Amino acid sequence: MPETPNAPLTAPAPREFSWAWVGVVPFFVFAIAFMLWPAISLFTGSFQDRAGNFTLANIAGLFQPFVLNAYWLSIQISAVTALAGGLFGFLIAYAVVLGGLPKGIRTAIMTFSGVASNFAGVPLAFAFIATVGRVGFMTALLKDLFGWNIYDTGFNLYSFVGLTLTYLYFQFPLMILIIAPALDGLKREWREASENLGASTWEYWRHIALPILLPSILGTMILLFGNSFGAYATAFALTGGSLNLVTIVIGAQIRGDVLNNPGLGYALALGMVVVMAVCITGYTLMQRRTERWLR
Repeated sequence: MPETPNAPLTAPAPREFSWAWVGVVPFFVFAIAFMLWPAISLFTGSFQDRAGNFTLANIAGLFQPFVLNAYWLSIQISAVTALAGGLFGFLIAYAVVLGGLPKGIRTAIMTFSGVASNFAGVPLAFAFIATVGRVGFMTALLKDLFGWNIYDTGFNLYSFVGLTLTYLYFQFPLMILIIAPALDGLKREWREASENLGASTWEYWRHIALPILLPSILGTMILLFGNSFGAYATAFALTGGSLNLVTIVIGAQIRGDVLNNPGLGYALALGMVVVMAVCITGYTLMQRRTERWLR
């Protein structure tokens, strides 16, 4: 057979510039300026003294009793609000998605959840002070109508219980927003198949629905934990620093007049970053397990 000449080699065509990259430039600028650079500064500041020299004293300071107490109190509040907010939010989401409520109710609750989950900081603290503070609207109303002063029962808005109640305002709406799509993902065929096999409603939830939803529920509660753990403005505005939370201690170390040790403040923040990274990793792993069933 006659040999066919080899085709001439052609240089690969140069890639044309895509203007789509221009659209993501603001994202990269924002990420570098407000995420990457602060994270690097936080890490380096944790290992520097006031003169800028390398030191491990800041890391060793994390084991001081008042620092450990601050972490423990923050973990307690975060765990309580994550569990209570997760349970309350799941029940509301179940009623909205699977409870047969009118469509308008679902729209109203989801809209409220979208707003309330982002309502925090000083406005939220002021709202609770004006509502259930010592001279708040609801406090005065209950006292005038029923002669019942909630503060006579030992309730205190500016305490652990009061801060937990305040945090729940934005915790359970966040649970509703995240868990509602998972409830929507439960296939009707699973329920029908279980009923055809003679399973009761309790058996369906125990053996089918709950095992499928459990990773999503746990993952969302982990996210709620991290959401509460990193809150600062609400706690400071409500308690004025009377509760020894990690975020408040960080503010006192960095900007305080008495407890002023920026290096220790950076180290405290670095510890929070580690906790938040664990929370995000746990949430991501749980979501992957859920997606296997809800595809």
